[in-house]
This record gives sequence, C-alpha cells and structure tokens, in this order.
Amino acid sequence: MSARYVILSGCSGGGKSTLLAELRRRGYNAVDEPGRRVIKAEIDGGRRALPWVDLAAFARRAIEISIEDRNAAADLPGWVFFDRGLVDAASALEHATGESALERLGWLHRYNPTVFLTPPWPEIYVPDSERKHDFKAAISEYERLVQTYPALGYRVVVLPKMSVERRADLVLAELGTAFT
Repeated sequence: MSARYVILSGCSGGGKSTLLAELRRRGYNAVDEPGRRVIKAEIDGGRRALPWVDLAAFARRAIEISIEDRNAAADLPGWVFFDRGLVDAASALEHATGESALERLGWLHRYNPTVFLTPPWPEIYVPDSERKHDFKAAISEYERLVQTYPALGYRVVVLPKMSVERRADLVLAELGTAFT
C-alpha cells in the first residue's frame, strides 16, 4: 500500500476534477481520471472501448491505465491525488461482466486508507462528450462505490457540497501533514 496515494472518487459530475485542479493549484501532485483518458484515446483512434459501446473493454483499459498511473506515481514526491483509480475501474468491470477482478486488484494495489467521495450533486452535474450517461446512471455508480470501498477496508469520507476551496481544505485536514 502507498499511503501517499489518495483517491478522489464518487458520483460523476460531483466535482472531483475541479477538486483535483484545486489541489494541483496548491502544489500537490495529481493524476487525471483514467476513464476520461481512455475515452479520448479511443475516440481519437477510432476504437470502440467506450463505456457506451463496450463497457467491459473500457473498464479493462481503465484498469491498465490505473496500474500504469500507480507505477508512474512512485517517482512523485509527497501526496499524489488520483481522480478515480483502480478500484473504480475494477468495480465497473465487475458491474459489466460479473468478473471478480475487484477483490484481487482491490487488495493487491492499495491506496491511502481514507478515500474521499463526492456525492450526487444535481445542481452541478453536466453531461459532456466524455460523460454521456444520465444522472440516474451516475447515482447508480456512486451507490456501488459507496459499498465497494468500505468492503475493501477503506474509510470513506463523503465530501460536503461546498466550495472547492473548502473541500480541498477538508481533504488536507483529514490527511494531516504526513507527506506535505
């Protein structure tokens, strides 16, 4: 496990990327969401591993990217914040296929024991070219993650709906100063 690796997960459109940008602005290392990178690469390359075309292929590719991200983060100092990660991708694969990669991968590749989840926030949810699912599907995914992370031994902190600055302050206060 790397206690330096901190997961920001939760509901699509709940403010994870905005929070990641704020943490980056404050000088912390941050890793963008694997799923969005997979979607962009698949669209640019004319391939079909897209969540709305082939969710299983998409999730498998996101798992690969998540493992690559963890390996690359070893060279970064201090806290490393991940916009989603391996557990999210493995959860999507299990949801799509019933494959139980989640148990194996979730215990093998550990993150900080505290995971931060953004709750459903309809007032800021906006579909886009990489987020084509509706809010109901986003809530379903969130509900799976709320159960998945504790089942893998993580302590979950659901972030309140507040300004991004206050959310970043709360995340950093929860983590303390061990790696700053």
